[in-house]
Amino acid sequence: MIESLLIANRGEIARRIIRTARRLGIRTIAVYSDADATMLFVREADEAVRIGPAPVRDSYLRQDRILEAARQTGAQAIHPGYGFLSENAEFAEAVIAAGLIWVGAPPAAIRAMGLKDAAKQRMIDANVPVTPGYLGENQGPALLQREADAIGYPVLIKAVAGGGGKGMRKVDTASDFLAALESCRREAASSFGDDRVLIEKYILSPRHIEVQVFGDTFGNVVHLFERDCSLQRRHQKVIEEAPAPGMDAATRKAVCDAAIKAAKAVDYVGAGTVEFIADASEGLRADRIWFMEMNTRLQVEHPVTEAITGQDLVEWQIRVASGQPLPQRQDEISINGWAMEARLYAENPSNGFLPSTGPLDHLYLPPCVRIDSGVEQGDEVTAHYDPMIAKLISHASSRRQAASTLAHAMAGVEIWPVRTNAAFLARTLKHTDFLAGAVDTGFIARHLADLVPSADPDEPVLQAAAAALLPSEAQEPWTALTGFRLNAETYRLMSVEVNGLPHLVSLDHSRRRGGNGPGDVVFIDGEAWSFGLPRADHAVSGHNLTDGAVIAPMPGTVIAVSVGKGDRVVRAQPLVVIEAMKMEQTLSAPFDGTVTELKVVSGSQVTEGSLLVRIEGDE
Repeated sequence: MIESLLIANRGEIARRIIRTARRLGIRTIAVYSDADATMLFVREADEAVRIGPAPVRDSYLRQDRILEAARQTGAQAIHPGYGFLSENAEFAEAVIAAGLIWVGAPPAAIRAMGLKDAAKQRMIDANVPVTPGYLGENQGPALLQREADAIGYPVLIKAVAGGGGKGMRKVDTASDFLAALESCRREAASSFGDDRVLIEKYILSPRHIEVQVFGDTFGNVVHLFERDCSLQRRHQKVIEEAPAPGMDAATRKAVCDAAIKAAKAVDYVGAGTVEFIADASEGLRADRIWFMEMNTRLQVEHPVTEAITGQDLVEWQIRVASGQPLPQRQDEISINGWAMEARLYAENPSNGFLPSTGPLDHLYLPPCVRIDSGVEQGDEVTAHYDPMIAKLISHASSRRQAASTLAHAMAGVEIWPVRTNAAFLARTLKHTDFLAGAVDTGFIARHLADLVPSADPDEPVLQAAAAALLPSEAQEPWTALTGFRLNAETYRLMSVEVNGLPHLVSLDHSRRRGGNGPGDVVFIDGEAWSFGLPRADHAVSGHNLTDGAVIAPMPGTVIAVSVGKGDRVVRAQPLVVIEAMKMEQTLSAPFDGTVTELKVVSGSQVTEGSLLVRIEGDE
């Protein structure tokens, strides 16, 4: 068994590995950037080594510094977690060349599955069904356009070296293809250093089905059944579950057998996930499920598989890397109940799901479910890393009960002042179509109006805010001057300011609900609302018409500027592209006019609310 383990990752996955390693009696070493010096995973490890400043290119992606940390601490093995260097074949080879144990897939398997076009050809050779598309070497825009035209729209442009939803664009019409190709290539080059793409037929009713596989050094390969990861937004998974709803025994056998073939085709060792796309227009059918790609690492959503199988996949990883055979045979692995995982992000659904950064002055996560988190109250969400705060995982005897438990947990989340998607997740988990299993990758976009909390407070929010503002003695009917009468409801007219806008509330004590947060915040159903007494300059609510100022909606880096001072622009013309937390945001002209101010250039670092461009209208 491995005796000392360095974890080349951060946050909740680092904590997850530390907990399992400690249970196995293994010494753990954390590496950290300046931004993470006080984080939980650093404090929980037996030893910790600084590897650089906050940007990932200067810390968590510095192979030399991670290897030096392993040498300094006498680490015997390196676990890469997921993300960062977890699927970097060169790093895996460097770890092995340094005489260390690599707790991950063999470098050859990472390479074989790392490039999507080559991986698909290998799957074709292994008799694994793949999605129709173009996998050729010719990357000329004109040829790619012709191939897309021949496949038939809609099509999906995907970065050859992509992953995590990056470098991916859906194209609905031929006229949109070249612009989408340029954007996809720019993102792919930035994220992976490789701007090559492939073209796939876009499935109109797609379900994202993936199979957890595991191999050892003795040639054994097993699956731990499937997960459904169809609930996505911008190709990023939001809610995952296991098993997949609507999966019958015959289809499950077909897709799991295909996953085993895929793993054996590359002599796979360790934890891996084989991802499939299913056409769910007629339900899940074995002949309508195709291979997409293989992730040669542990997945973010692995806890749902652990829940239904009762296995610790990190322990399996460590045991296999130590040279032991798989802990269980295929016939010993079974499904028990249903599990769901929701990703709690620091983002504002009411503002286009833009990332929200800042201190976690107040943080409460209901303990009724499993919580995998890398932060605690007092920590800060920065623009340097993925904005996931926690994963909440429920496990129950039925799908409906798992959804109900997780929805209840999400409704009880309290976080401030950082904004989160907790209310959005709670609404999704309670949606009628979701509970009926009518899910596909377009579910969120299709039901967005129902799922995104309103930016305006509803009556329960106003009631809770007004009640919280009342002095305690004013809430007593014996002392309050509110026209108290026996056998009649008591009302009080109040002015309150919620999220910066004033409202007139007829306070009904019988309708009060919700929990007050720190000071001037009320939490209801996973949503946070700030409140206070109206200021004199806020006599009316509403929003002013734009004055032509184009403001940064989030902190980040300017990666493209397409106009200059004095240029003529038209309404909706792209002006500036900002990137932060793995997300690109294109900002456009609010109306026809002329650029009178240009405050940024490509490469500029901007803060939320800063002026980027100002447009003077024609009128």
